[in-house]
Formats: sequence, C-alpha cells, structure tokens
Amino acid sequence: MITHERFKVLEAAVREAGFGETIDWTENIIEPQNAEAFASETIYVICNSGMKNSVALLIFDRCMKALSKGRSVRKVFGHPGKAVAIDQIWTERTEFYARYLAVTDKLEYCETLPWIGPVTKFHLAKNFGLDAAKPDVHLERLAQAEDISVEVLCERLANQTGYRAATIDTILWRACAEGILNSRVYATTGWDKALNAPANEPNAPEK
Repeated sequence: MITHERFKVLEAAVREAGFGETIDWTENIIEPQNAEAFASETIYVICNSGMKNSVALLIFDRCMKALSKGRSVRKVFGHPGKAVAIDQIWTERTEFYARYLAVTDKLEYCETLPWIGPVTKFHLAKNFGLDAAKPDVHLERLAQAEDISVEVLCERLANQTGYRAATIDTILWRACAEGILNSRVYATTGWDKALNAPANEPNAPEK
C-alpha cells in the first residue's frame, strides 16, 4: 500500500530528480483564459498521445508554427488522423472554448473534442486546471495492487497531503517514469522490491 509516509519518500525523490517546478505548476494550474490557450493545450495533449514527450514537443512546436502562419499541420505532422483533428481544433477554437465554458461537466466535455478519448480526457482536464487524475498504465498498476481505482488512490493521498488529486497523479507518475518506483514490480511483489528497481518501460508516453 502506498501510505502517506511512502508517498513522501516518492515526492522527495521526484523533487530531488529535478521535478519540483513541475509539481508546483501542477498544483497551481488555472483554466485557459482564451480560445487560443484552450486550443493550444488540446493540441499539446493530442501530440503527446502515445509518444514520448521529447518527441511530442518537437511535433507540437512545428504544428503551432504552421498554425500561426495560417497553414494546415498536415505538412508538418505525418499522422493523418491527429493532423485533421488539430486543424479542426484550431479552426473552431472559439466555438469549442465557448462550449467548454458553458458546460457543467467539463471533464466529459473534453472527451467530445477531436482525438481526445476516455483516457486522454483526464490529461487534458489536468492541463485545463481541473482536479483530475489520469488512469494511465502506471497509476492503474499502483491502484490495482490495492484493489481500488486510480481516483480513490489519488483522492486518499490528496486528503492526507493537502495536495490536489491531479498533483498526486503527477508525482506518482513521475516516480514511475523516472524509475524511482517500478509500477510493474510493485503490482506483483510490493513496495520493497519496487523502490529503485530498474526503470519502467523506457518508451512510456510522458505527461
């Protein structure tokens, strides 16, 4: 079980690894203030879906440069489905943003956006400042080891630490991504062998 004390060990290691600013940023995210920011965050999540952040950032930068010049991203992004979705989000950003502001259930609205699915909606919601935890592979393993959901795991630790559930998600995910805690080993053999075990999947998508 990831107790409060064990979580503090992970948080300290994540901060020591240089991700303190990321933790603080996650704790203080605000919702997008205009249609351009709304579209940009959505495009960022689409670019990150299924690939490493270092690669996705390069693609994201190319896409935003093309869009700023009034061009389609299809010439700079080889994924046809994602490219079409990104073009649509940018073209219709004012309408999408207005609907987002108007709806009550903003998390569910995220899933209605082009190329945003039942898992990536949590990533997008987090980047929009909603207090949501993304049930990705690492978090699912940690939660399943206790026979609970990712939401319950993060809410419990949020109540114990005073952090938002979204911040708990970020810390746990980063701990797994950096090899501080091996989620696969944790799910099968527990905390002692999982702590500082060989790194998790090297190509796992980043947040």
